[in-house]
Amino acid sequence: MSNSFFKRLKKEEEPPIIEDQTSVWEDRIFWVSTLQKIAYPVISNLSKGSLRKNMPFESKTGEGQKFVYLAAFARVFNGIAPWLELGVETSDEGKVREKYIKLTLKAISNAVNSNNNDYILFVEPKQSLVDVALFAQGLLRAKKQIWLNLPMDVQARIIRELKNTRIIAPYENHWLLYTSMIEAALLEFTGECDKERLTYAISKFRDEFYAGDAIYSDGEDFDAGYKNSLIIHPMLNDILEVMRKYGLQEGEFLDVQLMRSSRLSSQLERMISPEGTYPLVGKFLSARFGVFQLLSQAALLKILPRNIAPAQVRSALTKVIQRQFTGNQNFSSDGWLLCGLNGSQIDICEKEENTGSNYSCCAVFLALGLSSEDPFWKDPSEDWSSLKAWNGHQIQPDQSISF
Repeated sequence: MSNSFFKRLKKEEEPPIIEDQTSVWEDRIFWVSTLQKIAYPVISNLSKGSLRKNMPFESKTGEGQKFVYLAAFARVFNGIAPWLELGVETSDEGKVREKYIKLTLKAISNAVNSNNNDYILFVEPKQSLVDVALFAQGLLRAKKQIWLNLPMDVQARIIRELKNTRIIAPYENHWLLYTSMIEAALLEFTGECDKERLTYAISKFRDEFYAGDAIYSDGEDFDAGYKNSLIIHPMLNDILEVMRKYGLQEGEFLDVQLMRSSRLSSQLERMISPEGTYPLVGKFLSARFGVFQLLSQAALLKILPRNIAPAQVRSALTKVIQRQFTGNQNFSSDGWLLCGLNGSQIDICEKEENTGSNYSCCAVFLALGLSSEDPFWKDPSEDWSSLKAWNGHQIQPDQSISF
């Protein structure tokens, strides 16, 4: 890309593949530009020690302000970590990534420094378990560029806080995955863990919580929605990857789990309408397009079904992101995300959600961890399933799984 990374490519610079179709490079530029628009206020302020001072607080109940700052940073970092892990390059995007790597390293150092105004990475029951787990998952996703480049004293403080979460007893639902994720990070970074806290969630989801056709219940209760995509599958995939690496027996479940994730990714792809909208069911709708985390992760891990082309998923997700973030309706005048789905819509939020929760939308950016030369980004745009079907084109029938 010869032009500045922040400039849109002109159509005449590269012949369109089909009439009125933009260059494939524009999709990645748009994704990275949107990532920056969302993430910069959080990471920049935390790197300066001014996140507490400048970040607003919005919620239905007024509760949770103590944890809102870590909630925001953990969710931003969790989503952009695979992109950071690509490292520094001489390209325009590579230079932008270098800037964000440096900002993230400084932000983390401030977050664990008890003498800093933005000391936010501390453990208190129970909400901090969620946010620390998301932060730990981000560290696993960006081990080379972030974890290994943190000063040893900062690493030691992080390890201490990860271990401090052991005082928190999780609920018997997806919260079990938070304890497991933290122990997986401890195993990866120290070689030691609380094996019971690591493996208990895996046995529960493998043996008791599976409802069928790639869907897990949330403990004993089942509720329709995007929890499987936003939380359960991505965490299971990352935890099991660590467990297999260290030869733990439960890691053998990874192959089955990845096949289930592949199946769920096909369901998610079909949920995206021709207009880039999706069904408004279940909780966590204020996560916006973050509800498609598993679809983006499936592309990153290269486990998409064979009948779904990577460029097809890119085109679908790009349409969703454009639908919600082409304008500024989701941001305050100071650039912070508002509570809502597509604008300021506090009524759609759950009582426990707040400004920090909004940044779960960053989960959609996992596929930016693929190189710009990967087929996901390089191949010509393709119509996704619903766009094909509603325009009268042939699509294959949906296929359920029985394992």
